[in-house]
Amino acid sequence: MLAVDDVDTDQIIPARFLTTTSRDGLGQHLFHDWRYLADGRENPEFVLNSPAARGCKVLVAGRNFGCGSSREHAPWALLDYGIKAVISTEFADIFRSNSLKNGLLPILVQPDVHQQLLRDPGETIRVDLTTSTVTLADGSSVTFPIDAFARYCLIEGIDQLGFLQNHLADIGNFEETRPWKP
Repeated sequence: MLAVDDVDTDQIIPARFLTTTSRDGLGQHLFHDWRYLADGRENPEFVLNSPAARGCKVLVAGRNFGCGSSREHAPWALLDYGIKAVISTEFADIFRSNSLKNGLLPILVQPDVHQQLLRDPGETIRVDLTTSTVTLADGSSVTFPIDAFARYCLIEGIDQLGFLQNHLADIGNFEETRPWKP
């Protein structure tokens, strides 16, 4: 749980670590300036450094998560760290789009559900992408909005290019049979 509002992408992955076009290794720099002390040791006060947070797959974040610049490295760093989904009441539009295109699930929930999640840090929740639901620790479930195409791509483990590549035969057939061929 990272109950901080307005977390921008430079806090998620500081700009000095954006010298790569590879996703690999970015997780070690996730929230770098918060996770580590000046001498390089882990900051024991930072929530993701607590034993209870180790190995977490879902991050409950504050309002307006992912604001700031449009860097794709932010969802890449979260994914490389092991985070598969982020739950909040609000995401920056570009961050949300970059997340969906890169395999990270941004889950929007109502403020009352968010408050319940913040009250119960460390509780086990279940995210079901096929039904677009989150099952809370008390057994109640809430639905979350997600575009059907984005859901399909996330379930299939593909991006937009992968989707198109899966339809190359159909695209080729269309190109061959279209009446307005040059």
